[in-house]
Parts: sequence; structure tokens; C-alpha cells
Amino acid sequence: MDPLRIVEDLDGFFTTAHAHDVGHDHKSIARQVRDGQWHRMRRGYYVFGDTWVELDDIGRHAVRSRAVLHSLGPTVALSHVSGAIAHGIAVWDIDLSRVHVTRLDGGAGRIEGDVVHHEGFCVDHDLRAVDGQRVLSAERCVLEAGSRAQGAAKLIPLNSLLHLGLGTRASLEAQFEQMERWPFLRSMHVPVRLADGGAQSAGESRGLHLFWTGGIPRPQTQFEVRDAGGQLLGTCDWGWPEHELLGEFDGKVKYGRLLRPGQEPGDVVFAEKQREDLLREVTGFRMVRIVWDDYQRPRLTIGRVRTMLRLAS
Repeated sequence: MDPLRIVEDLDGFFTTAHAHDVGHDHKSIARQVRDGQWHRMRRGYYVFGDTWVELDDIGRHAVRSRAVLHSLGPTVALSHVSGAIAHGIAVWDIDLSRVHVTRLDGGAGRIEGDVVHHEGFCVDHDLRAVDGQRVLSAERCVLEAGSRAQGAAKLIPLNSLLHLGLGTRASLEAQFEQMERWPFLRSMHVPVRLADGGAQSAGESRGLHLFWTGGIPRPQTQFEVRDAGGQLLGTCDWGWPEHELLGEFDGKVKYGRLLRPGQEPGDVVFAEKQREDLLREVTGFRMVRIVWDDYQRPRLTIGRVRTMLRLAS
């Protein structure tokens, strides 16, 4: 096995120094990159080409974050969106072109190549060790990540934090209370109030944000439907029992997750239709389904949900 593969498996990357240690000179390194065998993600830091191709944008940012920490040493910690990703928290529609770090040495804030250096007050309890990385607390990361985002992208990391159990509403609110007067953080008042760990995906969080912007009553998340004997028949993403409406977000990822060995996507769609029929039959409620494209036409989608809720315009 290529020894650089072992280094990559351990650290997430390998460096020019590692390559020199196993016999590659500068010409050899340049040739490996030119031929696509290696991918240079920042100066002096590499992954194998096949590794890079298999990573999504989140995975690539995570690897670059590791390389940045290795390069800058103990003077910084991952923060903002980079810290959120290190914690395993979901993010959506936030710029990932640069790695975000907070200075621990009082250094000035600046943008330097592919890194944003943030000034920030840190105390010992702000720091965490996550898979060998220095990262600010999950609550602080989601608040600072959201503060630089727009719309539903502000809410998604907060909901993910609560859903994953990496923080509680109390800990999130306490962190926000400490930070609410910081630059950019004033915009997080509403997202903190809306935060709901029952939203299990970015799509469900976008739904909650859409309902809020459209003046639609806040639904119960992960709404359980039970039969007369109390047996759980199914759980819907959203429920408005007072309006006799159930709601579901449908994304391709959901159907892929539900696939069992030997099943086709069509089988899952049919099973979902049977499940929906059962839930509507037992409750007597209506059902509204929202897909990704519906978020591109918010006024129409809000109008449809309002109609299903039988709300006055």
C-alpha cells in the first residue's frame, strides 16, 4: 500500500514533506498533480485524486479545514461554518470557498488566501477537541455560521445542533445571550426563537422558515399518528392538528434512505403513498407535500399551504 495512503487515512491529507519522505521530488509531485493522481487543495497539501472526486462540497471543506489547522498550529481554532462542519452539523447555502478560524492569540482579523481569520474573545470553555481538531463550541459555531448566512440558511445549523443533541435550547439561548451584541449576531434573534430539533433535514428546516415568512401557524414537528389503541402508525414531518393537516417534505435523499435491498425507487414511492393513505384515513386529516422545487416559488407554496389549512388570505 502506498505509504501516502496511510498518511491520508490518518490525517485526511498528506503534505509536500510527506511526499519528500517517501522519495518524491518537486518534479514528481508536479507530475502527480498534473496527471490527476493527486489533488493539491492548498499550497503544500494534497489528497489522492480519487479521494477528492468522491467527496462532496462538505467533505472537501472538512479536509481543507484539517489542512488549515495543521498549517496554522495552536494559534487558531475552527469556527463559524468550518467549526459547524467539524462538529457534523448540517449547513446549506453557506459559502464554503474559505475556511473560517478564530484567533486564539489575539491576532488581527483578516482574509488570507483560502482562510478567514476572525478576531474573537475566547475562554477555555469555548474550545472543544473534535476528532483531534481544535474547534469552538457547537453552539457558538452555529450562531456565527448563521450570522453570515441569509434566510433559511441561518436556521438550518441551529436545528441540526438540536436534532443531533450537540446542544439544547437552553445552551443555545445562553450562548446567544452572551453574543447577541457582537457584530452580525443581531440577525440571529428570530432564528434562535424558531430553532426546532424536530426538523431532521435541511428540507424540513426550510419548510419551517417558509411557514414563518408566510405567516403560517408553526406546526408540530415529527407529528405522530397513532391508532385508537395507541399504536404508532407513522410520523409526519409537520402537523397542524388544530387545522386537520399533515405535512411532509419529500426529497430524493429520503427515498434513497428508505430503499431496502432489492427495492426500486418506485416501490418506495408506492409504499409512501400507502402510508399517506393510511394516515389520512385514520386521522381524517388532509396532507400537503412539499418538494425542493416548491421552495423556488415561495408565494405559490405559501398560498397552497394556506389553502390546505383553510386560512383566510
